[in-house]
Amino acid sequence: MKGLAAILVALAIWTAGLLAFADRVARLTPAEEPAPAQGIVALTGASDLRLEAAARLLENGKGERLLLSGVNRKTTRKDMLGVTGAAKPVFDCCVDLGFTAADTIGNGSEAAEWARGMGYTRLILVTADFHMPRAMLELKSAMPEAQITAYPVATPAYDAAHWAGSTEGARRIALEYCKYLVILMREAVLSVGKGPHHPAAATAAK
Repeated sequence: MKGLAAILVALAIWTAGLLAFADRVARLTPAEEPAPAQGIVALTGASDLRLEAAARLLENGKGERLLLSGVNRKTTRKDMLGVTGAAKPVFDCCVDLGFTAADTIGNGSEAAEWARGMGYTRLILVTADFHMPRAMLELKSAMPEAQITAYPVATPAYDAAHWAGSTEGARRIALEYCKYLVILMREAVLSVGKGPHHPAAATAAK
């Protein structure tokens, strides 16, 4: 009985956390207009809307350069120009393609390397709404010295406000929540012995 009780308690805690996470995601969009930064980082994915949004931010002077992280190695600059819808002169001068990232951890490493190479410490991160919490954790972990502003983009195939009403919505938010918990636990472990003021410790405590 004690084992069953422990399982039920753990399930209740997990469910409560899932609901809080889903509510947080639902409140992310529409995103507020960000203050100008030095660089903009957009993560590639199933929807091209995030890349279009990042290109608009660049054209509106919200950053000096834009990194498209996680681009397929077979994709050309011409392909990405069409995907982003950016003006060609702006794309040619100020958009960089990152080909090394294969997942969100890779996105964080790739973006941090690019930003440090450019001397940037103020970034705007653009990705899908449901992906933003985990992406922010990864980028902050890879570059704790940076000031990062989130610019989440709504996902057409996923209604964040009514996720529980569809099997796909519930599956997506539950999977993302589990991945988010793994990152939180990793950061908590890494923060042990580093003191309460270490960025990883601060992140894990939120």
